[in-house]
Amino acid sequence: MIQVESLHKHFGTTRAVDGLDFQVATGQVVGLLGPNGAGKTTTMKMLTCYLPPTSGVARVGGIDVVENPLEVRRQVGYLPENVPLYDDMGVIDYLDFVARARGLSAAERGPAIEKSAGRCGLEPVLHRNINELSKGFRQRLGLAQAIVHEPKLLILDEPTTGLDPNQIVEIRALIRELGQEKTVVLSTHILPEVEAVCDRVLIMHQGGIVADGSPAELHHRFQGAQELDITVSGVAAHALKKALSDLSGVEQVSFAEGQQAQDDDGVSCQITAPGDVDLRADIFGLCVDNGWVLLEQRRRVVSLEQIFRQLTRGEAAPTVPEPTEAAAGETL
Repeated sequence: MIQVESLHKHFGTTRAVDGLDFQVATGQVVGLLGPNGAGKTTTMKMLTCYLPPTSGVARVGGIDVVENPLEVRRQVGYLPENVPLYDDMGVIDYLDFVARARGLSAAERGPAIEKSAGRCGLEPVLHRNINELSKGFRQRLGLAQAIVHEPKLLILDEPTTGLDPNQIVEIRALIRELGQEKTVVLSTHILPEVEAVCDRVLIMHQGGIVADGSPAELHHRFQGAQELDITVSGVAAHALKKALSDLSGVEQVSFAEGQQAQDDDGVSCQITAPGDVDLRADIFGLCVDNGWVLLEQRRRVVSLEQIFRQLTRGEAAPTVPEPTEAAAGETL
């Protein structure tokens, strides 16, 4: 669906996009990440034919954005960060206006508006003026205008900016639904959003791609040493440490301060092992064989935020932070 080769965009001496190369397959939901000034929005504007590239090639559906921009626009639905709405228009009138601008005939416009409004949950506000809409419904209307002409590619720039938590969940669900039948490129600064909706992540820095892969692949690539936190009852700390240290692959067993002795909540420790070793089954088996009760076993996972910071700030390999109560139940 998207093919980008040696793409450059310069504004005077500023190289906003500098030799970009990537491809996006049909049906993928791709998260485009990067710090401010990385070139994300400029890349999106070139793919939507809003800006011409300085040099290089960008194709959408096999069509060059410079040679045939009108045909590219027919295939693309675009939701910019600031939704382009006309406050003095009604919701239906606005969708009709966009549908006419997209070239839909009078016979096509009614069904297209009904379908896009229904998919975006706009039925309760169809007969209101846009200036009466909440932020959440304005975002929904922005999505509706982006899909009213049934594009093959959706490009969404910060689609959940300014929404409350409930609205964010609703918009994410809508994006996941749209991603089942369309190719979606999503730019956002909300990293949990990427893991919630994206099949693939592209991280940009200084106009180029510095990482490309699924969220799971990036976690695996940057994980480094594996760290496990366990809590066991029915065993003294020194006996637990000796038994764990004898397991193949264990590099270190350490106890938090005050956890050297057994108490009512068991004894807790941290186990360090190489990143490619999974000790969870062995630890479970050890506890079963010795009649101990394994109260908790949690593997620390490097976060997408840590990966992002390492790649875009030149930091050392990310270290996994101490788990918090809020994060204890999270699965990345």
